[in-house]
Amino acid sequence: MSVAKVTEIIAASPKSFDDAIEKGIARANETLKNVTGAWVDGQKVSIKKGKIEEYRVILKVTFVLKD
Repeated sequence: MSVAKVTEIIAASPKSFDDAIEKGIARANETLKNVTGAWVDGQKVSIKKGKIEEYRVILKVTFVLKD
């Protein structure tokens, strides 16, 4: 029987929410082993002088713990 853990990460991109998600998942895969899924828990933009400067996402990442 597997046991999984969920951790929260925040990722950002100057391009888009999709790019922020991809960067967050890529970084999670570098640090965590056995990543099996993720979901977006929130989205936010950083605005400077009336324009979007950065897209941010809060990701909940699931990974399976080793036996």
